[in-house]
Amino acid sequence: MNLFCNTMQIDILTLFPQIFEGPFTESILKRAVERGLVNIDLHNIRDYSLSKHKNVDDYPFGGGAGMVMSIEPIDLCLEQLKEKRTYDEIIYMSPDGEPFTQKIANQLSGKKNIAFLCGHYKGVDERVRENLVTRELSLGDFVLTGGELAAAAMVDAIVRLIPGTLNDETSALSDSFQDDLISPPVYTRPAAYKGWKVPEVLLSGHQAKIDEWRHEQSLVRTKERRPDLGGE
Repeated sequence: MNLFCNTMQIDILTLFPQIFEGPFTESILKRAVERGLVNIDLHNIRDYSLSKHKNVDDYPFGGGAGMVMSIEPIDLCLEQLKEKRTYDEIIYMSPDGEPFTQKIANQLSGKKNIAFLCGHYKGVDERVRENLVTRELSLGDFVLTGGELAAAAMVDAIVRLIPGTLNDETSALSDSFQDDLISPPVYTRPAAYKGWKVPEVLLSGHQAKIDEWRHEQSLVRTKERRPDLGGE
């Protein structure tokens, strides 16, 4: 049952849709889909190949190792999807794209229609990047076999920020990187275990002091572990 009027639409163009079965059918993402907050559709690029054997790649012009994903099936898939909706972003997963951050996740969580294109092999024909996508994002300075795992991670980061996804919406506001700070340490019962004790301030019931302690711990952790964030 959809209790919210604006359902986000996410389309994922991939050669391996089965990779998403686990991440998208469990936990928070599953809840968001069931609540009608987001609709996630997987599109097999091979279904749009016009070749007899459903080929989606070819040798690179100029020679070299590896294969390159062809522009035609990608373009045909996007053309069909664009007949149904207008995209806010068509995102290509690329190791040399813009680094994905919590700030970007916040931005994208407010969009209506987003498409993710997952590359494979040596990547996609450059004309795809020049003419068909609106943005390129990277999960980090490393290379994955394909863009599927990166897309799954980004979708998770985006969808959990949609109002109504988390049972306690304030939880997302205290996540790491929301204020350019790393989250403070957290504890739960028992208060003492093998002589390892929870900081007394967290047991004091004094919320102002607890909030102050948490902020101080966030500053210390950020300075020690991620000084590049520069949180205040």
